[in-house]
Amino acid sequence: MLKSLPTTIRSVRRLALAAALLLGGATAPAVAAPPMAPLPQATSAYFAKFVDENGNVNYGAVKRNPLEIKALVKRYETTDAKMLSDADREAFYLNAYNVLVISEVAAHYPAESVQKIPGFFDKNLVTVAGEKLTLNDLEAKKLREPFHDPRIHFALVCGAKGCPRLNRQAFVGNQVDAQLTVQARKVLQDPKFIRVNEAAKKVQISEIFKWYEPDFKASGKTGLAYINQFRDGKTIPATYAVEYYPYDWALNDRK
Repeated sequence: MLKSLPTTIRSVRRLALAAALLLGGATAPAVAAPPMAPLPQATSAYFAKFVDENGNVNYGAVKRNPLEIKALVKRYETTDAKMLSDADREAFYLNAYNVLVISEVAAHYPAESVQKIPGFFDKNLVTVAGEKLTLNDLEAKKLREPFHDPRIHFALVCGAKGCPRLNRQAFVGNQVDAQLTVQARKVLQDPKFIRVNEAAKKVQISEIFKWYEPDFKASGKTGLAYINQFRDGKTIPATYAVEYYPYDWALNDRK
C-alpha cells in the first residue's frame, strides 16, 4: 500500500487540475501564434493564389475570400514607411499600389472596367502607411516624384488589360532595382505591349509612353531609344514609324 501512495497522489493531482480547468480556475498554457511572413513574401503568396501566369486577377475569388485581402491591406495601411530605407520604401509603395487596386476592384466587382467605378483613381481614398491618398496620389507622390524612374510604369498595374502584365512576384527592397529591370524587359519584349510590324516598318506602342512622356524624357531617352535598351538584341529600327494603339480599359479579370 505504501508503495502505491505516490501514484495515487499524482492521479489525484491530475484530476484536480482537470477539474480546475473545467471550472475556469486555471488557464491552459498560452500557444504562441505563428510569426507573420514579411510583407513582400506575404504579398507574393497572395499573388500566387489569385493571379495567373498571364497577370490576370481572379477578382471573383478575391471577393469570395474577403478576409485574406483585408488582412493584407491592413498591413499596408499600418506599416511605418518612414522607417524604411529608400529601396524598401520604393518596393513597399509599388506593392501597395498593386494590392490596393485589386482590393478596390474586388470591392466593386463585378465591373467591366475600372473606368466604370466612379472616382477610382482620382477621388476614392485608400490608406497607405497611415496616409489617406488617391491611387493617383500614391503613384505620383510616393513613386514618380521621389524616385524619377520610368520603369515603375511597367510595374504598376491599374486593373486594365492595357496595363503591363501583373508580376506575381512582389518587389523586395534589396532586389527592387534588378526586379524593375527584369520587369521592363518582360514588358517591352511582349508582342502584345510593343507591336512590331516588320512588313509595314512600323511599331505600335502603349499610350503610357504618351501620357508619361516627361518621365521618359527625364531619363535621357524617349520612344524607341528607351524601349530598345530593354529588348535584348531585338531592337526596333529607328526608321520605323511609331504609332500609339488605343488603351484597353477592359478589366484584367481571370474568369
